Amino acid sequence: MSTESREPVISVRQLAVAFPACDVLRGIDLDVERGTVFALLGENGAGKTTLIRILTGYLKPGSGSCRVLGLDPVRDAMEIRRRVGYVSDAPALYDWMRVGEIGWFAAAFYAPGFIDRYHEAVERYEVPEDRKIGHLSKGQRAKVALALALAHDPELLILDEPTSGLDPLVRREFLESMLDRVATGRTVFLSSHQVAEVERVADTVAILHDGRFRVIDTLSRLRETATEIVVSLDDPLVVLPLPGEPAEILSDRNEGRQRRIVARGLVETQLDEWRARPGVVDIRVRGATLEELFAATVRGRDGMMTGN
Repeated sequence: MSTESREPVISVRQLAVAFPACDVLRGIDLDVERGTVFALLGENGAGKTTLIRILTGYLKPGSGSCRVLGLDPVRDAMEIRRRVGYVSDAPALYDWMRVGEIGWFAAAFYAPGFIDRYHEAVERYEVPEDRKIGHLSKGQRAKVALALALAHDPELLILDEPTSGLDPLVRREFLESMLDRVATGRTVFLSSHQVAEVERVADTVAILHDGRFRVIDTLSRLRETATEIVVSLDDPLVVLPLPGEPAEILSDRNEGRQRRIVARGLVETQLDEWRARPGVVDIRVRGATLEELFAATVRGRDGMMTGN
């Protein structure tokens, strides 16, 4: 295996960005492996777009380091943009151009083969090449943006909320395109707050909240380790002991005589300790969905556990 194939496509170390009265990113670390779909989840305003602007060289970080395809976005921004495809939630396209014309315009910046791949893509997406960009629907504009981003066959495709406001059929086409990319050994970095669509395609999921990564793991491992526990009590004031390692309590809510807990890494011996607690009537455990994990992570531990 070559050194290039082993090297992460994206590598971030202690990256921090602060705007006036707001720390957007607070010293984050991240590796994105080649040939995967990496999904970045977070609420609106969580810092997802800020991170993408740094990766593509449009924003200089306050501190820390970043490598994209082995390049430094501060020094090598133009080279990164030539090798990366990027689609935002509101693509900047020339409304006065026709669909075919914008392909020819963009082809001037890339190697031969761009325009042929662009024509193939817009034909596959069923977007008329003689129609002006300004007359396209939002879904058609998104398809044109994706065709432009893919036509130079980028090693890395970065998508920032690309399906926001699109109808379900167009969203499905986007997702299928992502899987097609990974099948050819390319890498997709998908930023979204649409948890259900992420769950369909992601290999690895990161949840960004309050400037930090709260979760970074493979989707398969998250499914194995994330659980929702419903504890029925005979008295809502019953205290449950804090679980030790390797458990992590993500959220803990009181609902009358029930405690609803979302956790990662909770082992059976810790559940047995709760079962033996005076006042505990019943405990039900099931796997938590990614949506439940996301909600628990960004909501936090509402009702904190106390005890020894």
